[in-house]
Amino acid sequence: MYEINFNQKQHVHFTGIGGISMSALAEILLSKGFIVSGSDSRESELTDRLTGLGATIVYEQTAKNITNNIDFLVYTAAVKNDNPELVKARELSIPTLTRAEFLGQLMRTYESAICISGTHGKTTVTSMISQILLESTDPTILVGGVLNAINGNAHIGSSGIMVNESCEYTNSFLSFYPTTAIILNVREDHMDFFKDINDIRNSFKKFAGLVPEDGTVIINTEIDDFSYFTNNLKCRVITYGKSSDAEYTAANISYNSVACAEFDVIHNGKCEAHITLGVPGEHNVYNSLAAIAACRDKDVEYSNIIEGLHKYSGTDRRFQYKGTAGGVTIIDDYAHHPDEIEATLKTAKSCKYNTLWCLFQPHTFTRTKAFMKDFARALSLADKVILADIYPARETDNLGISSETLLAEVKKTGCEAYYFSDFEDIKKFILKNCINGDLLITMGAGNIQIVGEELLEQ
Repeated sequence: MYEINFNQKQHVHFTGIGGISMSALAEILLSKGFIVSGSDSRESELTDRLTGLGATIVYEQTAKNITNNIDFLVYTAAVKNDNPELVKARELSIPTLTRAEFLGQLMRTYESAICISGTHGKTTVTSMISQILLESTDPTILVGGVLNAINGNAHIGSSGIMVNESCEYTNSFLSFYPTTAIILNVREDHMDFFKDINDIRNSFKKFAGLVPEDGTVIINTEIDDFSYFTNNLKCRVITYGKSSDAEYTAANISYNSVACAEFDVIHNGKCEAHITLGVPGEHNVYNSLAAIAACRDKDVEYSNIIEGLHKYSGTDRRFQYKGTAGGVTIIDDYAHHPDEIEATLKTAKSCKYNTLWCLFQPHTFTRTKAFMKDFARALSLADKVILADIYPARETDNLGISSETLLAEVKKTGCEAYYFSDFEDIKKFILKNCINGDLLITMGAGNIQIVGEELLEQ
């Protein structure tokens, strides 16, 4: 693999520079004085930000974008081998690195790399840790969402700490060099890549094994047979969760009128602090425990932890309040896995409303097919469900299923459900049927948030 000299200013080209992770990496290199170019399919706020910082970006991917003066090229997992830029780079013998390989090399330039992994909750916990550390130090932050505290998805810090959201898809996180590895949960997902749950568990075990002897693994005791991931590790292991034998757990949990919790932090049986969260839901109590464990492991004072967690009010598309129109409150959420949907709808049910509507856009055909019954069960927590077409993302094969297939499963639970193939028809239905006092959640990892935003404009 090509070894990057980060002390030598080079020209790097990013194929797919507009992605949430790629744009963050490009920003870091710009701050180091690198020449950065890139391509993407469309202009966005992220690409505009990079252009303002000095990057050269084109909005088509063609061979002519790749020239001999490029020192190396970075590409995402979504880029296929026949991509014209990738093909041209190899013809010119320009070194190519996956996003994960590049990030792994960058990680080694920091004294401490805190990597947050798990099937879900990564963005939230990465953001919580970042918000806490910003109270006491100046970390470098790479997060898979827009964090208000840093006005974006990346922050170039002056300290030797990097905080990084670490995804298991295509085993990307196995290219990393964590000194602290956090495992929030291990569930079936990305079944277009993994064979089964055992394949996924094996990847997370390998991820834990990347931590050096002087590092730390932080793991949720709610994970099935969690010791499987920590057996034979030579590094320190810290546990958190609901069980009384976890090192970090929560007691005396209560909720305010918007479902934000406050609770006592119990560490090895001793009450050490009282926390008030700025984000709703029981799941965020345990997300915050992971963040607390990581920060205490770095000797962060509880005063900074308390302040950081209180200030953290969420990232974009995580139970994000969008507005109220005609008395209907609109929330947007990125949930696209049954566990995430369940957590989001349970949080919503603790809010005050007349009818809870969930407008769900399934994400990828493989995920929808693999979790069809689980999706139906989770969605049935809403009073009424509206389904949009499946957002295919990187997939082209519909596997013989559609949102109408899911509609039939949701109706089997007894939940009132509807399906529309067009966003305009969805908006018309909502305008006619949602009334004063209702709560509408637009949900999914695609572009479903557009519906809520356009309804508010109308």
